[in-house]
Amino acid sequence: MKELNELIFKDELRYTEDHEWVTVSGNTLKVGISDYAQDQLGDIVFVELPEVGATFEKGEEFGTLESVKAVSELYLPIGGEIVAVNEDLGDSPELINQDPYKNWIIEIKPADKGELKELMTVDAYQDMLKG
Repeated sequence: MKELNELIFKDELRYTEDHEWVTVSGNTLKVGISDYAQDQLGDIVFVELPEVGATFEKGEEFGTLESVKAVSELYLPIGGEIVAVNEDLGDSPELINQDPYKNWIIEIKPADKGELKELMTVDAYQDMLKG
């Protein structure tokens, strides 16, 4: 596993305590996992994705990641409707390990974009990891 200073963090993203990230993409939000999360999981071998059209409340489990070490639940950072899933991850889940920021997991239409303000900035996320 890498040291914190070896991991990649993106200033333009918002983060959750569960290590998901969120970025605004027009009227939708893309969601993935942080470099820290993929590093902790190790080699990801399977991704369980939700159905397009499904709706979830903030904090609800929407899928899982299975690695050689463990199975980890994914939690929705902001409530909304799933409008797209990254189909590439079905055949190549290891893409998340290669670049966790390029290889988003789901895209949602948020029920309330105001919930974005409740997510952590990169500085707050790094402070949490150091804490």
